[in-house]
Amino acid sequence: MTQIKNIGVFTSGGDAPGMNAAIRAVVRAAMYYGIEVTGIRRGYDGMGKGDFFTMNRKSVSNIIQRGGTILKTARCDDFRTPEGRKNAYEQLVKNKVDALVAIGGDGTFTGAKVFGSEYDIPVVGLPGTIDNDLVGTDFTIGYDTAINTVVDAVDKIRDTAESHDRLFIVEVMGRDSGLIALRTGIATGAEAILIPESKTGLEGLFNRLEFGRKDKTSRIVIVAEGDDTAGGAFEVGRLVQEKFPNYDTRISILGHIQRGGAPSCMDRVLASRVGAAAVEALRDGHRNEMIGLINGEIAYTPFEHAIKHHQGIDPNMIKLVEMLSM
Repeated sequence: MTQIKNIGVFTSGGDAPGMNAAIRAVVRAAMYYGIEVTGIRRGYDGMGKGDFFTMNRKSVSNIIQRGGTILKTARCDDFRTPEGRKNAYEQLVKNKVDALVAIGGDGTFTGAKVFGSEYDIPVVGLPGTIDNDLVGTDFTIGYDTAINTVVDAVDKIRDTAESHDRLFIVEVMGRDSGLIALRTGIATGAEAILIPESKTGLEGLFNRLEFGRKDKTSRIVIVAEGDDTAGGAFEVGRLVQEKFPNYDTRISILGHIQRGGAPSCMDRVLASRVGAAAVEALRDGHRNEMIGLINGEIAYTPFEHAIKHHQGIDPNMIKLVEMLSM
């Protein structure tokens, strides 16, 4: 067992429902093993500025059900520089932090990978991102809550779409990944989805509108915000209105409501499991790895693999959208 006395925990990048549950698990698992915990506010920015505080059981009471992150999050350009990382390391030494748990996504782990290679401090990561775009875990913390938020919103949009015989183009988050759009498109019975991974989305949408059923009282199209081929919901709406002026087309950008809200049961349990596993991983000598869950079992994936090999899109899922929207 590695003799770790003080674990620093922080959240970085976009917030995700379930981050607080993960923080809670890290703190309580560490205390179970007699390890102190230092909370680091505002991610790498707070690390460089020494924005640290001692955490205990009371620090994480009544937070498992809360969205967002009690540790806050922020961008930090300074950490991208060797001088910034050196300053952050000096702050950790000053506060006697000898291991780190980083909760975040691609950018968070990129920073952790570089930092862990430059300084002799073990770092492990927890996958906290609504995009579900990391390899090494079946689901990321926040993804389940986010897609259920989208489904709830789109179900309500369809009510008004049916009342007015309208076509709604709904934009969801997913700058580099269409997984939110794909899964919610299936769950809401969308007529089409447009995602970065598929280059035929706009053409398929036009074919569906021109040759598909004419008796539908509502149509829902889900667009991932990162779909460069289509240009986002407003551009898709403009092209649809231009080509099909007979459709009463409306645009809805769901935006940041997808990040907020109380985490689902699945996200709370996932965050709790990987949070506790992160502490045990550090005790066992793991470093520069993301802790995930694959087929119900704890899995360890090197940062480099987790951030460079994004989850792919199952073509059968895309086919399923087309099949079920007839």
